[in-house]
Amino acid sequence: MDGTDGPPVPNGTDRARLPDGTDRPSLRVLLDDVHVAYRVLPHGRMGPRRPVQVKALQGVSLDIHEGECLGIIGRNGAGKSTLLRAIAGLVPVDHGAVYSTSTPVLLGVGRSLVPQMSGRENIELGCLALGMSRSEIRERTDEIIEFSGIAESIDLPMSTYSSGMAARLKFAIASSVVHEILLLDEALATGDMDFKERSIQRMGELRDHADAVVIVSHSLSAIRASCTRAVWLDKGSVRADGSVEDVIEQYVDDTRRRRQARRDRRRAGPSS
Repeated sequence: MDGTDGPPVPNGTDRARLPDGTDRPSLRVLLDDVHVAYRVLPHGRMGPRRPVQVKALQGVSLDIHEGECLGIIGRNGAGKSTLLRAIAGLVPVDHGAVYSTSTPVLLGVGRSLVPQMSGRENIELGCLALGMSRSEIRERTDEIIEFSGIAESIDLPMSTYSSGMAARLKFAIASSVVHEILLLDEALATGDMDFKERSIQRMGELRDHADAVVIVSHSLSAIRASCTRAVWLDKGSVRADGSVEDVIEQYVDDTRRRRQARRDRRRAGPSS
């Protein structure tokens, strides 16, 4: 997968060769000083609107090795989803590079589904988008329906589904295929407590069969249950990288300090 600098690692190789020629047999994904920025138009009606640059990722460098399940945590706007999309090659990298030993797959088929079509028809469409043959789809359809838990509505148009039902079907379709490098967004794993537990179990199964997995989640319990390592992303930069418990502890402590600071400012009132 190409970045802006350096040669990509050929897909299908069994090791990652870094730009300096160094071999790392267990390395599966390498992010080397990755920067991603967006240009957006601010809201408002007063005066001319000029594009504003938003720095989503600022110098992120990570090594992801075979057998790792890496959990990415952070507040809204920290750059977590942008990081996943950069690894998957879905957003351009402004500076730095992303290397991988095979094509990372962002687990999701939402854009492939059609609201006017039934859930059953969308299973076929989504599975085709994931590269399945029609015979494979026929073999897996019943399993996908059972996992989603919406069998009673499977022949109704998806436009009649609640957001939770649609999310469960999307996750059931997307998680029916195992890839070597998996990228999972928590937005897929939504629903009631029973479905969330089954989703965590399914992600564990995917992790066991993949070379490497990266999970983005606000759920610290899901990160604890699924991951072997964690990274705390804050304002587009890595604040902490290490064991799951250590990184979560740092993140929770910082969150508590921020909340206390806000309470103190409210109690103090406006400056005189």
